[in-house]
Amino acid sequence: MRDAYHEELDSLTGKLVEMTRLVRSAISRATTALLDADLQLAESVISRDAEVNATFADIESSIFELMARQQPVAVDLRMVITALRMGTDLERMGDLAVHVAKVARLRHPDSAIPPETRSTIVEMGQIAENLVTKAGSCVASRDVESALELEQDDDAMDRLHRRLFRNILAKDWAHGVEPAIDITLIGRYYERYADHAVRVAGDVVYLVTGARPS
Repeated sequence: MRDAYHEELDSLTGKLVEMTRLVRSAISRATTALLDADLQLAESVISRDAEVNATFADIESSIFELMARQQPVAVDLRMVITALRMGTDLERMGDLAVHVAKVARLRHPDSAIPPETRSTIVEMGQIAENLVTKAGSCVASRDVESALELEQDDDAMDRLHRRLFRNILAKDWAHGVEPAIDITLIGRYYERYADHAVRVAGDVVYLVTGARPS
């Protein structure tokens, strides 16, 4: 009975890692759709968010069943609590990728990204992918050292976010208000996506050590 119980706990880790894979794919495809004004790709990001939601619903269901049947305590209780928190953050990351894709869809057949901001968006997309990949690895391995590094990795995203604002506020910005709003929203989506990845890593630290990163 206890072996089955711990297999159920372990399965939560596998489902969370699968969620990291799904939201990594989502942000990658959303970035490409945004840069290339690819309507079909944008639509695929939006429609496939159902997979992320279904995986999270499965995690929630498993957690509620474990809580009701097994009443976990100590480390097992931490695992259940952090799994729910991580799943919530990952589900939100999927939503943020959808928001990026919806901007691409809204501006199709034009690109929402002015030429002078393309390189920044490319970098933001790459950092987002790297952060969630690293977060997934931390979830799978429970590597506290790598999890703590994500906070520093996120600093690069924050710098790029500030760079976007400098582009928009520059005197030579020639694209008007609507593209400025698009860029403001897109930058916020990537910045929040990265923040959620850091939160996932922070939950790994809490799971292993019982303490939140300072």
